[in-house]
Amino acid sequence: MGYTKRNLRDVENSAPKFDMPGEMDARFARTPLDGETLGLSLMKIEPGFRIPFGHKQSGQEEVYVVVAGSGRVKVGDEVVELGTWDAIRFDKDTMRNMEAGPEGIEYLAFGAGEDPLDAEMQPGWWNEESTPQG
Repeated sequence: MGYTKRNLRDVENSAPKFDMPGEMDARFARTPLDGETLGLSLMKIEPGFRIPFGHKQSGQEEVYVVVAGSGRVKVGDEVVELGTWDAIRFDKDTMRNMEAGPEGIEYLAFGAGEDPLDAEMQPGWWNEESTPQG
């Protein structure tokens, strides 16, 4: 057919299936969009909530684009402030973690790789404070 169209809000919220906290929505759209190597996720985090684990992919870089709200992302040892329409790219093997601002945050995560399950998760990775970066 040449294309696949889906509304991301209609993609199943997989957060409960992966035992993610109730303060998160995770709508993984690779399969609903018939993606072979392209991954796209719609993520939503409730106000002030910090994801309780860091994660990285060994076989792909990833880009987050904030579509609503604000927050902070810890990348390695730095904390970067994010606002609506900010985009941030992560190298392969770069550990990161998100925290929502006072109004929450909603962002798209784009990646490309052969293995849709290529993710290493590290519980409690962001427990200390770090220096904010612009």
